[in-house]
Amino acid sequence: MTQSGAPAPRSTLVITAHAGDFVWRAGGAVALAASRGEKVTLACLTFGERGESAKAWREGRSLEEIKALRRDEAERAAATLGAEIRFFDAGDYPLVATAELTDRLVEVYRAVQPDVVLTHPAQDPYNGDHPAAHRMALEARILAQAIGYPGEGEIIGAPPVFCFEPHQPEMSGFKPEVLLDITEVWETKREAMECLGAQQHLWDYYTDLAVRRGVQLRRNAGPNLGLAHKTMAEAYMRLYPQIAKELA
Repeated sequence: MTQSGAPAPRSTLVITAHAGDFVWRAGGAVALAASRGEKVTLACLTFGERGESAKAWREGRSLEEIKALRRDEAERAAATLGAEIRFFDAGDYPLVATAELTDRLVEVYRAVQPDVVLTHPAQDPYNGDHPAAHRMALEARILAQAIGYPGEGEIIGAPPVFCFEPHQPEMSGFKPEVLLDITEVWETKREAMECLGAQQHLWDYYTDLAVRRGVQLRRNAGPNLGLAHKTMAEAYMRLYPQIAKELA
């Protein structure tokens, strides 16, 4: 509750390994939540400076220049989507879990009190940073629930965790269990994608993916009448059971 007695806005926490991940994989979900007046917090564990900035390296930029570049891109993308962004600068390739990093994530959980959490799936044979971020996101969620775990803030509840789609879903054990319609915010997501000039090669890939997931969404939403449509979607897996009083 707020000081006025009104319910606090819903809170979404997105935990990603690299600065661009939240845009490609969950930009639609972020933009949708923000458009409803909800609070969205992005926790970027690294800038993706070593493993996801090949274009900048080939241009002869230094490590610090690349980190500054990726930070600027991510800040502009987050602002476009309507989210707050926090950088951990933990270093990528490899992203290594530490007690200090986990403590910082616990602090974020308790500070933002998320109603929903988005992060990477458990598998990705092409990028070890993504599973590492997944493990830290889940561990910090559990610790943030423990009243005896030291740290500032109130303990959290049990927010559901959704894993967004990896770049190579077939090789990562990913199954699209939830299809989120992002059509109304697609242009916002595309604008955020275009903030990431260091990874321009992914703009069209994730546009095409949104089209394919949109086709699947329409097919699963009702009769397939073969009518023309333009539906854009993102895919997610759910980690924990859905709590319900009726099946839907």
